[in-house]
Amino acid sequence: VQLVESGGGLVQTGGSLRLSCAAFGSIFGINAMGWFCQAPGKQRELVATIQSGGTTNYADSVKGRFTISRDNAKNTVYLQMNSLKPEDTAVYYCNAIATTESGGPMYSYWGQGTQVTVSS
Repeated sequence: VQLVESGGGLVQTGGSLRLSCAAFGSIFGINAMGWFCQAPGKQRELVATIQSGGTTNYADSVKGRFTISRDNAKNTVYLQMNSLKPEDTAVYYCNAIATTESGGPMYSYWGQGTQVTVSS
């Protein structure tokens, strides 16, 4: 299973970006999908997750500004980022909990990361 991210870049404070992440490969099913971020010198941390049924979870720091969504038919997850702040600057990683066979174990897969830089 491969996760391919796109949509990062440089934006000014208050601007918006939309990240996309598509899962490819021999996928039987995907449970949760999500976005994590890692700033220089810090640990990777959760930004937002979404279950297959649509239940979402957000870090307190992004509530009201970021929206996670997914297209199950396309095995794709999105992160709409509005009202961006310099402290949002980080590498953003896509994550998927998926299985490659019916009744098989779920594994955690990661994308390669996409840089988001918010200038002040």
